[in-house]
Amino acid sequence: MSTAKANIETLPRGVQVALALGLVALAAFPFVGSDFYAQMVARMMIMAIFAMSLDLLQGVTGLVSLGHAAFFGIAGYALAFMTPAGEPVSLWWTLPLAVLGSALAALVIGFFVVRTHGIYFIMVTMAFAQMVFYLFFDNKALGGSDGIYVNFKPNGGFFDLDNKLVFYYFTLACLLGVYFFLRRLLFSPFGRALAGIRVNEHRMCAMGFGTFGYKLAAFTLAGALAGLAGYLWGAQTGYVNPELMGFHMSAHAIMMVILGGMGNFAGAIVGAFAFEYVLHVFKDLPTVGAFRLGKHWQLWMGLFIVLLVVFAPRGILGLAGKLLQRKGVSHDQ
Repeated sequence: MSTAKANIETLPRGVQVALALGLVALAAFPFVGSDFYAQMVARMMIMAIFAMSLDLLQGVTGLVSLGHAAFFGIAGYALAFMTPAGEPVSLWWTLPLAVLGSALAALVIGFFVVRTHGIYFIMVTMAFAQMVFYLFFDNKALGGSDGIYVNFKPNGGFFDLDNKLVFYYFTLACLLGVYFFLRRLLFSPFGRALAGIRVNEHRMCAMGFGTFGYKLAAFTLAGALAGLAGYLWGAQTGYVNPELMGFHMSAHAIMMVILGGMGNFAGAIVGAFAFEYVLHVFKDLPTVGAFRLGKHWQLWMGLFIVLLVVFAPRGILGLAGKLLQRKGVSHDQ
């Protein structure tokens, strides 16, 4: 249960090298790619932060949430409300406040939902997310269904997010910061307790652990990190609407975690990049006769996820580790 290999927490050396090369590619990409693709990669990094926040719940603690996007959207709206109409707002106080707002929302909602288990937890998280969605969707004072524009990107002095290059590297720094923080958390006593709850919560209770407090803390922290991603999303796109809190955003995050491999935050990053890339590929499929393949991208994405779950249940990183292990065995022979 608490071994280092639970849920592919420890990656093969070959996968680690590949991930390191991927990091180098991310750092160099703005100098070799166009502005359009650099912004696309920045968006992928934002979604990777969002996926890691959900993986803390789903892959580490074993709590499957269908309402995680609510905290993503709350931070985006917080940025929109705090930004004046005629000038940029300071990054240094709006970012903490937006993340704190998402964390408080997660704390309040989590106080009720972590008392439930299994399918009831899934349904209650979705119910709360739908409540938040319709609160913004039906309220003209909160922007209604049209959403709200963020006319200026936050300004942090040297970190002026209106500069695309600065925004790209700020997002990359946030991605790395969240990853190393969660990796450290994963192997801390708190992270080991969350892993124990995933494996057998009743046994953890019998050992004297207050599982309610641990799950509530994990739910709150995951909401705060989702808020960080939502803040960056609002800053990049300059627009937020209730769809950011919708069920489909939570479902996308779940698919990213499954795609990359649950329980390892590098898997969430890989899953987010792979999901966004495959999404664009399916949307750009050509028209064959009278049938528009790209219009039905949800069908192809669903088939892709099903095939991946069947043939690679531990995701892309799990599959890569398995292939490298077989290759190593064949070389030894």
